[in-house]
Amino acid sequence: MAYSQAECVIKNIIREIAQECADRGHSISETLVAFMVKAVVLDPRYEFNVDRTLTKTDVHKLITICVERLLETERPSLDTIKMQVYFDLNYTSRAEFLAEHRCVLDSRLAPVCREITDSRARKRDELECLYRKVVSYVLLHSGLGSPTEIGVVREATAALQSVFPQMELGTFLALTKKDKERQLSELSMIVTGIRLFNKNCKKGGEGIDDLPAILNEAVPATKQNVESELQATQQLIYHYTAIIERLEKGREQCYEEDGLHDKLKEALFNVRQHEVFLRIIVTEIITSAKQIDVLLCQLNKRMEDLNAIVKSKAAVPTAQVYPHFIVLSNLWTSFQDEMVLLSVFSNLVSNLYPYLGTHSQLFPDSVIGPLLEGVAVKTDEQRLSEVSEHKINPSDFKNREWIFPETTRIYSQLTMQYRGFCAYAFAARHGLLLRGSPDIGILKHQEKYYTFSSKEAASAFAQKPDYYIAKAADEAKKSPELIQLLELHQQFSTITPYTQAGRCLKPLAMCDSCTQTDTHILEPNIVKSYEWNEWELRRKAIKLANLRQKVTRYMQTNLSHMRRDNTSQVYLPKNKAVQTKQDNSSYRPRPQVFYAGLRGGKITAPTHVVKFNLTRAIDET
Repeated sequence: MAYSQAECVIKNIIREIAQECADRGHSISETLVAFMVKAVVLDPRYEFNVDRTLTKTDVHKLITICVERLLETERPSLDTIKMQVYFDLNYTSRAEFLAEHRCVLDSRLAPVCREITDSRARKRDELECLYRKVVSYVLLHSGLGSPTEIGVVREATAALQSVFPQMELGTFLALTKKDKERQLSELSMIVTGIRLFNKNCKKGGEGIDDLPAILNEAVPATKQNVESELQATQQLIYHYTAIIERLEKGREQCYEEDGLHDKLKEALFNVRQHEVFLRIIVTEIITSAKQIDVLLCQLNKRMEDLNAIVKSKAAVPTAQVYPHFIVLSNLWTSFQDEMVLLSVFSNLVSNLYPYLGTHSQLFPDSVIGPLLEGVAVKTDEQRLSEVSEHKINPSDFKNREWIFPETTRIYSQLTMQYRGFCAYAFAARHGLLLRGSPDIGILKHQEKYYTFSSKEAASAFAQKPDYYIAKAADEAKKSPELIQLLELHQQFSTITPYTQAGRCLKPLAMCDSCTQTDTHILEPNIVKSYEWNEWELRRKAIKLANLRQKVTRYMQTNLSHMRRDNTSQVYLPKNKAVQTKQDNSSYRPRPQVFYAGLRGGKITAPTHVVKFNLTRAIDET
């Protein structure tokens, strides 16, 4: 089957499953459906062969199984997958969170900014209205107070007038659109810095919250709340782990028959996943607390520098104070970013809680209490402390490389397989998740690192690592939530992270469309005083020079003599012709004059020349 055809079939299957769930009253996202389809195909219990084309029977069977698993209400496995989908789609890095937040703010400010940059105000009332819009933009951009509060608007207007008087609006309107936007942003930061400095000097600060104080109270409270929830989740982990170990040792058949063992494991996976996510959020909150301390030190130092510059002076050069105001604005923006991040993390924690509902209904205190009778519940720390002194002897294992934290510099940079859980316990004990202790020894096998919960587990795994790795993969196929929990995406190339799966399954939208390009995209900036003619420029220069009371002097040196090049321009003569009304001509008689006696006569006689004019008269012609 061609790739495009197979992709089309998969999309149709996903749509059918989502529609079937919707018909039964459950709205399921296509991302979750796509993951479930891949998980069911990989599960060996359903006997799907990925190397051959699916028949109609296989497709019907696949749809039926997926719908049943997606609509199960008494299995914590589905809650774990939903939790993973939610977290992966809503959690990202701090930089991406803040970039998305700034994009939202820019989109909200875009209409106000567009009104200001596109304005063509000329009259006095129009200029006053434009100036009020600039004040509103500065307040919205800074987030320091509401534009509807009179006190806040007056304070912002006074700060803006000290930097940008209303008389300068004409110069502002002559700028290009990009320059206007850049100047608006700069004005907003300077005004924000002025208002923050005034608040520090007890001379203003209307509508400005004390963000450092609020954060110093909110961060510890949020951290304590998350840590208390983390402790409650860990207590459930320790209870479920102790009960599973008791069932394994006792081999109680009655519990296996009603599926209690499997449900307990799924509940353990659910709370372990919740623990992982809570640990990530706690780490982010700790990072925020450190960042807030750094920002607070920088803010105090900047205020001290400004006080030293300003003191009691009536006027201070703008080149000295404006950079400090801009830095103050950026620091305050960072405080606002930390508030946003803290809100995002709090929402993540509260939105993860509903995905713990199934196992709390299956195993209330009335059910867990009898199962814990006579069982010693151990925490992860107690288990690790009991085995920390029992270390592996590397000489007992040939062709095996062992790493110990105290002898390895890059220990903190190593990525442990199965997210640091014991590889042997997970593979040999049917998916039991126990924390591995690096102090026992870290096994390096095929450029991957494995930790273990006991010395015996490490010894058994080191003898047949490939066998246990394959068994672990089989366990993950039966419980697809383990692929995300233990970060097994490299072993299961067909299972992609949820964020990537959503992009892969997005249908390609095709449509006929047309576009039109504006003739003049940029704002026209015609300089009417521009002249291309050099002589016109000289004429204007002479006017500006005012030569009536000036004397021109010049001199020439030997070096500059005959060095000047002069050019002149002439008009070429034109060829012209004249035509009269009538062409005419006249004829005159040809002259005929003869002379006789030119040869002379006798020597003694004088020469006598006779002239004969035989020319005819004009009237005879």
